[in-house]
Amino acid sequence: MRKRMFGDSGLETSVIGYGGWPMGRGMYGAFDDNEAIAAARASFDNGVTLFDTAAVYGWGYGEKLMGKAIKDFRDEIVLVTKGAREWVRDNPDRRSATVSDSDPKRLTASIDESLQRLQTDYIDLFLIHWPDHTRAFSEPMEALEKAKKAGKIRHTGVSNFNVAMMSESRETSPIITNQIGYHIFDRRPEAEVMPYVRENGMGIMAYGSLAHGLLTGTWGADKTFAEDDWRGGGANFGINSWGAENLAANVAVVEKLKVIAADNGKTIPQLSIAWVLANDSISVALAGSVTPAEATENIGGDWEMSAELKKEIDDLVLSEGSGVGLSGMEIAT
Repeated sequence: MRKRMFGDSGLETSVIGYGGWPMGRGMYGAFDDNEAIAAARASFDNGVTLFDTAAVYGWGYGEKLMGKAIKDFRDEIVLVTKGAREWVRDNPDRRSATVSDSDPKRLTASIDESLQRLQTDYIDLFLIHWPDHTRAFSEPMEALEKAKKAGKIRHTGVSNFNVAMMSESRETSPIITNQIGYHIFDRRPEAEVMPYVRENGMGIMAYGSLAHGLLTGTWGADKTFAEDDWRGGGANFGINSWGAENLAANVAVVEKLKVIAADNGKTIPQLSIAWVLANDSISVALAGSVTPAEATENIGGDWEMSAELKKEIDDLVLSEGSGVGLSGMEIAT
């Protein structure tokens, strides 16, 4: 698999990363733990060297499962997790009520909790999951720098931050990445976030490469979601790609994308991941999977997409898609 750097940080990654959000039980519907573990291991066997998770995925469960999955090859990968997103811990019925909280004391304690759940003594790249608007960004960055000096983390980054937030954070810690949503139906980061990252020697981790399932090619216009699936409301980080008013139109677009993919000897997930990687601001495209078959298919997204093919895809989605996040819009925070 091809490799890329996180800007000028010296940290290298496979261009496709294993996205661990679906491992968070209670967030993406039902799955089998052993199959999910096998999916992560199949990804490693096929050249994936970056594995991403977060404390809030399944309210800790996702990290625990990730720790089991990677324990045999922990030192051969870039392990990424995220914190400063808190949840109600003493009442299971209210765990989904999460809030951004980057209080330095709580953040420091949460790093230790993540290390324990992940069965490791260091995290290669630790991100602040969402901006906390109640305090200066220097506060969590100072906590991360202390954790770095203690050997608990090696690199720092952020997720879902806009340009001003990244700039303020960089005054305290040399963050190397911003993890943001980016896929065929959402180009908002192209306007401001990507130019800033390029100019400052950082790299972008793109999450939602398959539009959180829309670009798997398995959805119909009557798609429904289980109660424990966050996608049920139709909202997608500030856009509404699969809300009731947009789903049918976008499923129709996906059907046309399937034809384009087949004409190029690819599946639609492979086309979608390659589209993300066609942007040279992207260090790694994250793709989640909970079965080895899904993981193996995603690996096929590592190929060079021509500018002509990318334009064909863009023209189709921008002309016929509905609820598409356009490049002129700011990233939702």
